[in-house]
Amino acid sequence: MAELRYPSQQRAETRAEIDQGLRSYMMGVYNYMALGVAVTAIITLAVASSPAALAAVYSLKWVFFIALIGMGFLAPRMIFSSNAAVAHGAFWGYVGLWGLAIAPMVGTYLNLDAGIVYRAFLISAATFGATSLAGYVTKRDLSGFGAFFMMASIGIIIAMLVNVFFVQSSMMSLITSVVTVLLFSGVTAYETQQIKEMYVEGDAPGVARGKSIFGAFMLYGSFITLFVHILNILGIMRSSD
Repeated sequence: MAELRYPSQQRAETRAEIDQGLRSYMMGVYNYMALGVAVTAIITLAVASSPAALAAVYSLKWVFFIALIGMGFLAPRMIFSSNAAVAHGAFWGYVGLWGLAIAPMVGTYLNLDAGIVYRAFLISAATFGATSLAGYVTKRDLSGFGAFFMMASIGIIIAMLVNVFFVQSSMMSLITSVVTVLLFSGVTAYETQQIKEMYVEGDAPGVARGKSIFGAFMLYGSFITLFVHILNILGIMRSSD
């Protein structure tokens, strides 16, 4: 005899299947992101341990800066291509660029006070974890903040460039970093909610993989941005003591 299922039972079972699929999907996103952070750390520490490599990377710092901005626009299109190798290449290329780009900064602080780097990482991890969790569990729709976050990010980049080339003020650098940390705490929550809402049960394997890598790409960028600016804040506070 066929088992009789009431509509409420069927809905509960469907909801459980979706929840399980969503958890697996989000774990894939966070695993990719964590691996990206680990690879960045390895590259950064390897370059920072070699004076010759550090000098070479420092001489190309603006090349890496421009390349990172370019990858920020191009990588999403590459990740959602039908080619898995291209998707992985875009993500890991972005990870590698960040590892090289932040090596001079991290190397400088490792030589001055290695504890600052470790504290910055722990604070970044705690901030990221809390805001990503908030974005995952909140019932409030954060999609309306997308345009604001985009415009604010552009404004931050312009302010940093103005300070580097014209003002060269440690106070302005501190203020910019504080604003960036606050901004990207919100961005992390927004991105987490958007990544969660991208999940669709029954996605084709290629589509699901692309979404996982894209989600990791988004969250990875926010985590590294938090780390860089928290490290800058701690460094400026140390120099002012």
